[in-house]
Amino acid sequence: MTETANNVPASAAQRVLDRIAGAVIAVAAIALLGLVVVQACQVFTRYVLNDSPSWTEPVTLLLLATAMSLGAAAGVHTRRHFGFFLLHDHVRPAIRRAIDVVVALIVACIGVVIAYWAAILLLDGIDIRIAGASLPQSINYLPLSVGGVLMSLFAINQLVLSLAPHPAVATSQPAPQDGDL
Repeated sequence: MTETANNVPASAAQRVLDRIAGAVIAVAAIALLGLVVVQACQVFTRYVLNDSPSWTEPVTLLLLATAMSLGAAAGVHTRRHFGFFLLHDHVRPAIRRAIDVVVALIVACIGVVIAYWAAILLLDGIDIRIAGASLPQSINYLPLSVGGVLMSLFAINQLVLSLAPHPAVATSQPAPQDGDL
């Protein structure tokens, strides 16, 4: 069973987001592996066969954009993103909670802006083909838009978790014994 940082069982929504994040990481890893394969093909065909295919550069850029965008979204889910960690660790819990809320809001807003403008750019060049590959010229904006949506989704989840009341921590006082007043 998945648990949160406070050892509270994760909700169904949290488990779904964890699965989405796992799938996102898997796709980003596959994109990186594909990037290595395409670049190896490019080097082999260029330097050994002296006949470089034209499709490798656009595919490389698409795979790089996919790995970068989805990796950034996964980083938001795992809280390995922009934050005020040194400050966060040295302030009172109320200020720490405020920092968590502000950071989640900033990341969510950045994700929305990225998703929106990447979608606009994607649609703007969807009818134009890339030279050397039968892909739309703006295809590299697709993973950027998806990554922005995922960043926002994960940041909103962190915002909800930051605003949720934290369970009271039980004090470790010994149970009263016979004869104790």
